[in-house]
Amino acid sequence: KEGVSDSSAEGVPRDPQSSSKSGEVHTGVRVLEALSASGLRSIRYALEVPQIQSIVCNDLSSDAYQAIKRNVALNGVQDKVTPTCREASMLMYEHRDPLTRFDVVDIDPYGTPAQFLDSVVQSVTDGGLICVTCTDMSVLCGVNPEACLYKYGSTSVRADFCHEMALRIVLSSLDSHANRYHRYIIPLLSVSVDYYIRLFLRVYTSPAEVKKSITKRSMLYCCVGCGSFHLQPLGVCVESEEPKRIKLSTGKGPPVDRLCDQCGSAFRLYGPIWTEPIHDFDFVKSLLGQVSSSPDQLKMSERIRGFLTVISEELPDAPLFHTLDHLCSTVHCTCPKLAAFRSALLDQGYRVSISHTRPRAVKTDAPAHVIWDIIRCWCSHVKEDPVKSIIQNSPAANILKQEPKFTANFKIRPDANAPSRLVKLARFPDNPTANWGPKARAKRSRSEVKDSSHVPPVKKSKDQ
Repeated sequence: KEGVSDSSAEGVPRDPQSSSKSGEVHTGVRVLEALSASGLRSIRYALEVPQIQSIVCNDLSSDAYQAIKRNVALNGVQDKVTPTCREASMLMYEHRDPLTRFDVVDIDPYGTPAQFLDSVVQSVTDGGLICVTCTDMSVLCGVNPEACLYKYGSTSVRADFCHEMALRIVLSSLDSHANRYHRYIIPLLSVSVDYYIRLFLRVYTSPAEVKKSITKRSMLYCCVGCGSFHLQPLGVCVESEEPKRIKLSTGKGPPVDRLCDQCGSAFRLYGPIWTEPIHDFDFVKSLLGQVSSSPDQLKMSERIRGFLTVISEELPDAPLFHTLDHLCSTVHCTCPKLAAFRSALLDQGYRVSISHTRPRAVKTDAPAHVIWDIIRCWCSHVKEDPVKSIIQNSPAANILKQEPKFTANFKIRPDANAPSRLVKLARFPDNPTANWGPKARAKRSRSEVKDSSHVPPVKKSKDQ
């Protein structure tokens, strides 16, 4: 039958012929949803997003493909949405040619997207948008660092900032894949929400810009005792005598001694991670303005508005963060108010913000010794002795036996509270239901399993 390929599922077409012929001018946005399941997202794109020219709605499962066809027909978007039943990586590899690339590629797998990253950075047009979802948070958040290494090329750490580090690990991996084809990434929005992370980024082509990628990634030294962390850039820009020429050099290090200067413990090495900004703040402010101007357009507009406001308040050039709970638990003392601790940092001339990944985060450009000096001042500031039983030569004992180099001021400043808190936005809402999290992985039908077992069993002879 014409238009029907040799797919394992009868009547399932392969990839439709691309409309990108030489000399043809596109009048709209071409979208690929590589892992569509029911096709709901592609249908919403077609119905709600203007200037959509075409959407390829793909899934490897023949059952999912049939569901996509039904849903597309029910919603009347056959003119824009084309269902396909293909292996996602091969589908994207076939669109590596600049004339057939997509403007937007969206991949949302169950678990890791690692096996799709190489193909996705090649199948999007220059300046196009990539949307990536990861739900393998145990791998990205330090439970299985060895799995993180072979999937993303980085080792993860189990720490309070692990969700932000997960974003930076995936960005580093995406940039590394793009660099192999003289391409580089510009993150627009990188969020950790509920039980997954979601990244939106643009891809550009420039061999000269790719060379700068060595300055955008760093290794992480993290103390096993007090949790202090230090970044070691893989490369730096060196001033050149010739105008308009950038000279690059590998980074010098390590940035720490063999033992931590605060608690005397050893360091562990993690990374590499992306240490450039993870958001485009002009883009975030533009989104925030659109949501605020039309609050009735989205059902979750209040949550989105609060979420984007917190993101817009993050420091762009301060990777990772501390948490006040961890700092105080390390030395076994009571916690000060978050505003008081922020005030002490601001009083010393440093910047500080919160993080959308953690409610009590302290994201700051202050070095570790300043943060611990403020904690030492707090321990001597309170009327009652906050220090409880401390073991000799423990990290807490080694931290508190040092004298602070300044006197911290814990008087709450007007600028200590984030603006989003003052207007009482829904910044960190609770989960909508109990036991909130991903459902079970979809099971393959018997016919699909039978079709995938293409290697026949070998019958052994008596001599074997």
